[in-house]
Amino acid sequence: MKYKTTGHIERVDPALDTIIDTDAKAEIIAEGFDWSEGPLWVESEQMLLFSDVPTNTVYKWTEENGTEVYLRPSGYTGSKPSQRKEPGSNGLLLDNEGNLVLCQHGDRRMARMNARLDQPEATFTTLADTYNGKRFNSPNDAVYNHVGELFFTDPPYGLLAQNDDDPAKEIPFNGVYKVKPNGEVILLADSITRPNGIAFFPDQKKLLVACSDPNAANWYVLDAEDNILASPTLFYSATDERDGLKGLPDGLKINKNGTVFASGPGGIWIFNSAGKVLGKIKLDEAASNVALSADEKTVYVTNDMYVLRIKLKP
Repeated sequence: MKYKTTGHIERVDPALDTIIDTDAKAEIIAEGFDWSEGPLWVESEQMLLFSDVPTNTVYKWTEENGTEVYLRPSGYTGSKPSQRKEPGSNGLLLDNEGNLVLCQHGDRRMARMNARLDQPEATFTTLADTYNGKRFNSPNDAVYNHVGELFFTDPPYGLLAQNDDDPAKEIPFNGVYKVKPNGEVILLADSITRPNGIAFFPDQKKLLVACSDPNAANWYVLDAEDNILASPTLFYSATDERDGLKGLPDGLKINKNGTVFASGPGGIWIFNSAGKVLGKIKLDEAASNVALSADEKTVYVTNDMYVLRIKLKP
C-alpha cells in the first residue's frame, strides 16, 4: 500500500547520516484522531498500539488491516460521563511479563490490563494510584527497568482544568515516581514543572525526562538508581527555539546505541547520548510521542490527528 507522506528530514550534524537518510519520508499510516499518543510496537502481534486520549480509546494498527479499535474505555472507567478533555489512556508499555500497562488519565493511576494481548478487555488491576495517601494527577508516560521497577511521570493534563489550579489536584507538585515490585511508591523528582516523556539510557542508570512547560521546554537527566528525591540536570533546552513551531518536549525513546528520538517543537528531535542535536524529523503538526520497532529500524510517531512511520538506517 502506498501512503501519503508529510514533513522532511533536517540534518544538523554529519552523524545523522548513520541513523536516517535525509530523503526519508514520514508515511501517514493512520489518521482521523483527536489527539494520538503513547505509541507502542508489539512485536509478538506485529501491531502498533496507540491512545486517542480525548476519545478514551486505544487503537491498533497492522499492515494487513490498518486501524481498528483495540480497547475502549482505555483510561476512564467510571460510570458517569467524564467532563475532562483528556480522560483516556496516554502512555502504553509492556511489563517484563509482556502484559499491557497503561497510564490512565481519567482513573488517575497506573494500571495493567487483565487480558491477553490478542484478546483485549477493559478490565484492569491498579499498580499505583496514590502517593502518601493522595491521588496522582494523571500519569502520562512510563517505562520499566530490567528488574521490574516502574517509572512514570504525573503532570496535570488529565484533570479538568489541566493545570495546577485544578481543585481535584491533591498533590501540590508534578512528580516523577518509581513503583517497586512490592507496590511501594517512591518520589524521584518534584521540581520538573511538567514532567512528560520518560525513557532509560541503555545502562538503565539514568532516565531522560521531558518537560512540556512552554516556559521550560527542556529535557532533563535524572538518576534512576537511588530511592531518594533528586535534582535533575539539564540535558537540552528548546525554550528559545519554539517560535512559530507546534509542539513541546513530550514523549521520547532511546535506542540501544543511546540515540534519543524525542518529540519537541517542530517535530522529532534526534540527539546523541551527550545531548547534541544531530537532526530533526520536521513536521507541520505537533508530535506527541514515538515508538521504535523491535529491530530499531522503524520509528512510529503520534502526530496530533496522524500516526506516522519513518524508516531508519539498518
